[in-house]
Amino acid sequence: MVDATLEFEAHRARLFGIAYRMLGSASEAEDLVQEAYLRWERADRDAVAAPGAWPAKVVTNLSLNELASARVRREQYVGQWLPEPVLTTADGTIHGVAGTGGTGARAARQPLGPLETVEQRDSVSFALLLLLERLTPPERAVFVLREAFGYPHRDIAELLETSEANSRQLHRRARQAIGRDASAAHTGATGTPATPATKGAGGGTGGGAPVRQRWTGLVETFVAAAREGDLRQLERLLTEDVVSYADGGGRINTARRPILGRAKVARYLAGGLARFAAATVLVPCEVNGGPALLALADGGLLGVVTLEVAEGRIAALRICVSPDKIAYAARQFAASAPS
Repeated sequence: MVDATLEFEAHRARLFGIAYRMLGSASEAEDLVQEAYLRWERADRDAVAAPGAWPAKVVTNLSLNELASARVRREQYVGQWLPEPVLTTADGTIHGVAGTGGTGARAARQPLGPLETVEQRDSVSFALLLLLERLTPPERAVFVLREAFGYPHRDIAELLETSEANSRQLHRRARQAIGRDASAAHTGATGTPATPATKGAGGGTGGGAPVRQRWTGLVETFVAAAREGDLRQLERLLTEDVVSYADGGGRINTARRPILGRAKVARYLAGGLARFAAATVLVPCEVNGGPALLALADGGLLGVVTLEVAEGRIAALRICVSPDKIAYAARQFAASAPS
């Protein structure tokens, strides 16, 4: 049993990554991975030819089954639906920033794998996760397995119990659909992110460290302007076609429709976010491979604001304050607190 547990644990991070990219939900991903573990315990492991592929197949199929009911729940969702944020700091720390009352560097979990390239960050970006909502469940599964984890089509076909030719066709359809949706979003025709997820939605090109360094100054300036309610400075930090989304899950009062345009978003932030910031500590962090702010009060997490950066300005903000949605990130943060 000990050996079986150790064998499964060696694959847990990858399994969580598959389920999270499939569902956009960290809490549901945890549940599916745990269900896969329980099945692994009961399985005849002598009959398992590929111990790494077996749990991946279970998690993928569980995710496909869950997507059907998830679609129904999201159609009935109150307000705007956003994926659950996951802390993915570059060096395993959450940094307090001078002037914000931050508490210094803390250790943090890195559950979504290495995020040192644009492609790796994009694979978990909110921009891409929202575009993946447009795909059919099989298309999403093939895209995630191929693009995020590099599975060959032969292995994907075995996992999904389909033909290699069909796997290739599903992958081609998925890429075409995401390309169309990204282009439409860029021209403002849809409510999806303004920057195509397949072209560095995280905010730059090249290696992870230089990109994160470019985020730092912008995010710190944004924090200062938000806290002071500096409308002009906020406008200078936003792209002309910036859009702001907010997810309160029907439990926290937030804007139920996207707010579009530099002037409107700046006024919204100067009012609402400034009042919010007055009672909290805003700590720059990395979430889903991109720049973000953690809103903290009394040592707890109240909300997460992810920032999509394009050409040195903020092109989209996604404000998640739903208690259910931030529960996983809150546990990550709590686990990082000094003992």
